[in-house]
Amino acid sequence: MNSYVASGFALITGAGSGIGKNSAFSFAQAGAAGVMFADINEKSAQDAAVESKKYACNPNYRAVAIHVDVENETSIQAMVEAAIRDFGRIDYNIGTSTMDGIADIPIDEFDHVLNVNMKGTMLCTRTVSKAMLLQEPSEFQGRYSTRSLGRGSIVNLGSLNSSVVVPGKTSYTTAKHAVIGITKTAGRLKSFDSVDNAGQGIRVNAVCPIWVESPMTEHEAQVNPHLEHIVKAAVPLKRMAQPDEVADSIVFLCSPAASFITGVSLVIDAGTALTVRLL
Repeated sequence: MNSYVASGFALITGAGSGIGKNSAFSFAQAGAAGVMFADINEKSAQDAAVESKKYACNPNYRAVAIHVDVENETSIQAMVEAAIRDFGRIDYNIGTSTMDGIADIPIDEFDHVLNVNMKGTMLCTRTVSKAMLLQEPSEFQGRYSTRSLGRGSIVNLGSLNSSVVVPGKTSYTTAKHAVIGITKTAGRLKSFDSVDNAGQGIRVNAVCPIWVESPMTEHEAQVNPHLEHIVKAAVPLKRMAQPDEVADSIVFLCSPAASFITGVSLVIDAGTALTVRLL
């Protein structure tokens, strides 16, 4: 069996655009049985759900759209319950809801950036972990034996700013550092009401991309007209990442090929952090 196939059910927040939408498309291509597109903009989620069907490889593929506000615990709980009701289980949870904080923003906007990136990640990870705990583990026939894939896989969206800092992004960098702390804690230790995720077969990882072609970087380019030059000077491949390059890495972390990986932060930056001082 192809170890890169992800044949279960995926719940993706921020699925109406950018990395979230492309992650959903990659799951459809990888053979997912269903994807729930969750976004604060339900129309965008609905459009993405319809578009995903042209990529689906599984003849039984289902795409469902739902509104979610990741700052609101009740909204997140309703989303998870809807996924369980529609799909029966959540095999993969991808948290890509994000927003940037540029320059000297007012404190209320600072709080909003932290709420979406940090609090939203914590609430989604905690709520989905509890739901996954009630699921039976799935299995995969490996080359040498049948191995457990556990009860589910969670991938959070970090950033290269999860480990390095750049001027003018205090709120975003603070929030993305926190995402890695949440991921490491949830990936190994007893947390979130004493649920030992690793011991219960729930893997939690993060991806940490540099600039990605997305609505967020389009906005950043409007604020900083020198962004294209900065990217070409800083990134060894002289370009931003494409959203499907990040999405495919997310599917890898959820696939049987990554069944022994948890609590890690996968940096996707074309080697930028190895060669460039970003300050």
